[in-house]
Amino acid sequence: MWNDTYRGKRILLTGHTGFKGSWLALWLTRLGARVCGYSLAPNTRPSMFNELDIAHKIENSVIGDILDRRLLEQTFAEFQPEIVFHLAAQPLVRLSYAEPVLTYETNVIGSLNVLEAARKTPSVKAFVNVTTDKCYENKEIARGYREDEPMGGYDMYSSSKGCVEILSASFRRSFLKDGYALGTARAGNVIGGGDWAADRLLPDCVRYINEGKKIEIRNPAATRPWQHVLEPLSGYLLLGHLLYTQGDKYAEGFNFGPNQDSVLTVAEVARLAVKYYGKGEVIVHKKDDLHEANLLMLDITKAKERLGWTPTYNADEAVEAAVAWYKRFYEGQPMYNFTLEQINDYQEKMEWKKN
Repeated sequence: MWNDTYRGKRILLTGHTGFKGSWLALWLTRLGARVCGYSLAPNTRPSMFNELDIAHKIENSVIGDILDRRLLEQTFAEFQPEIVFHLAAQPLVRLSYAEPVLTYETNVIGSLNVLEAARKTPSVKAFVNVTTDKCYENKEIARGYREDEPMGGYDMYSSSKGCVEILSASFRRSFLKDGYALGTARAGNVIGGGDWAADRLLPDCVRYINEGKKIEIRNPAATRPWQHVLEPLSGYLLLGHLLYTQGDKYAEGFNFGPNQDSVLTVAEVARLAVKYYGKGEVIVHKKDDLHEANLLMLDITKAKERLGWTPTYNADEAVEAAVAWYKRFYEGQPMYNFTLEQINDYQEKMEWKKN
C-alpha cells in the first residue's frame, strides 16, 4: 500500500537531521520516495544523521532554519514536493524553560512558515504536521486523551504544540478549502536507536551503562506511553498516504500511541534497558523543581477505527529493539544496513499482524 503511494513521489521532510526525522528519511527512501530534507544541522554528537550519512542517502539535504522564510520557500519552489512531513521543532520540555522565546518562535511561527510555503506550492497535495501528546491540557486523568479534548500545556514546549494544533485547524479552515489536505499527528515518548538528545531516558541509560556508571533517574514513578520510534512513523506514513489518496476525508488530528500494556513507569523502562543490555544498575536520583507530568496517555481508538492503524510492538519489544541498536553502535559496528533491517523487520511484523 505505502509502496504504491510513496514510490517516486517528491517528499519534503523538515527536521530530517533529528532522531525521528532520520528514521523517517530512511524509511521513505526504502519505499522509493524522492526525499528532500530541510533542517538545522544536527545538534547532538554523535547524531544518527551523521553516523548513517543520511545526507547522501536522500535526494537533497538543505541545512536551513524554518524561521528563514526566503530559504524555506525557495526550497519548496525548487523541489516542488507532493507530500510534506513537518517534524522540525524545538522538542525538549526542559529546554523550553531556558529558551521560551526560541521554543515559541520555532514551534509556532516556524510551523506557520512551513504551512504557508506549502500553500504557495501548487504541487503539494498532502501535509502531515507532527505535534505531540503534550498538546493536551493535561489533568493527569487515568485514561487516554481523545482528539476532541482541549489543547493546553503546563510548560512552554507543551503549550507551543497546543498552539500548533489550533493554528493547523485555523489554517485549514481559512486557506485550504481548495488546497492541500492537512492532518496533524500526535504521539508521545518514543524510543529507538540513534537518539542522543539531552534529558531522554533511554539515551541517558545507555550513556551511563557505557561509562560504567549507575543509571540515575528522576521522577521514577512518572508514567508514559512508551513506543518504538517506528510506531508513530508508521502512523505518519499511513496518514500521509490517506491524505494524498483521499484528501480532506482525513484532514484532522490523530493520536498515535501504544496499547495500555505499554504504559510503563520511568523506572520500569530503565530496568528493561538494563535487562536487554545485560549490565547496569538503576538508582533513583533526587528530583529537581521543574514541573513534569506524572501521567499522560493517549486514546488511540480514532486511529484504529478511522485509519486502520494499530501498534505493532509492545513496550518490552520496543526497548529490546532500541537497546539492540545502541549495543551494536557502541561496539563499533556499521549501522546503516542494521537500521534498514530494523525497518524491514518492523514492517514485516506490522503487515503480518494486519493479515
